[in-house]
Amino acid sequence: MVRKLAGLLATLLATSFVIFGASYAAPGDPVTFLAGGKENLTPEYLAAIRAQYHLDDPFLVQYGRWLGDAVTGDLGRSLQYNDQVADLLAARLPSTLGLVAYASVLFVVFGVALGVMAAVRGGRTDAAVVAGTTFATSVPPFVVATVLISLFGVQLGWFPVMGGGSLWHLTLPAVTLALGALAIISRVTRQAMVEQRELDHVTVARASGLSERLIVVRHVFRGALGPIVTMCGLVTAGMLAGTVTVETAFGLNGIGSLLVNAINTHDFPVTQAVLLLMVAAYIAVTTLVDLLQPLIDPRVRRT
Repeated sequence: MVRKLAGLLATLLATSFVIFGASYAAPGDPVTFLAGGKENLTPEYLAAIRAQYHLDDPFLVQYGRWLGDAVTGDLGRSLQYNDQVADLLAARLPSTLGLVAYASVLFVVFGVALGVMAAVRGGRTDAAVVAGTTFATSVPPFVVATVLISLFGVQLGWFPVMGGGSLWHLTLPAVTLALGALAIISRVTRQAMVEQRELDHVTVARASGLSERLIVVRHVFRGALGPIVTMCGLVTAGMLAGTVTVETAFGLNGIGSLLVNAINTHDFPVTQAVLLLMVAAYIAVTTLVDLLQPLIDPRVRRT
């Protein structure tokens, strides 16, 4: 546990350094944005802005100050909104978490169901699931969003296409976000189930006269649960980054669209905070999955 916690902290520290360094090295100067336009960039005004935001300090000094403030919960003030970054994240995060939770339910339920069905029935059902999931993974999210908006939002009028606030508003964005993940989970479930069905204890259970349904539930699916849960956790953790495209396409006020606006306007404090939040969430979820693995699969506990 201590080793995992130390690894977690080391990863977060290294990631924070990369995020700050990438923002520091990004093209464009935040002074231009802070000055409100190039026409205001007199040398005196430029020097005053740099002094106010400590932009002339050495890189490591700036990084140390930013990291120390971030640890205490002070993520700085947005250059664009002139508001605390922590307040901006707190206002946008519920929309993003609701979207990710909705999409996670969709890809877990339908992805696992399709994988189990493909592994158990085989034949044409297996081929159809494999072909469908291959097609789903090959279509970019913005194309899926465009098709869903055109068909179910504009032509049929079943769902609103912009904004959030309700489960109905989040349905099309959640489907867009979940489609690629659903394909991945169904593939992993199918493969894990096929491997489990070939093991000796399943053959013995089948020879003892147990029904096929009971064998699938008690022996095959239970044995395949470890890799399925692991992949579900990894995919869910990675979904925060996937919200960037989906929230922009559907006009949702989440942290994904906040990140896009921050990058476009060189709002470095917001960009750094959102990226750090995404990485921290990914590391936290993957660590939780790692801790749950021995409880789900006893074979991991014995190794």
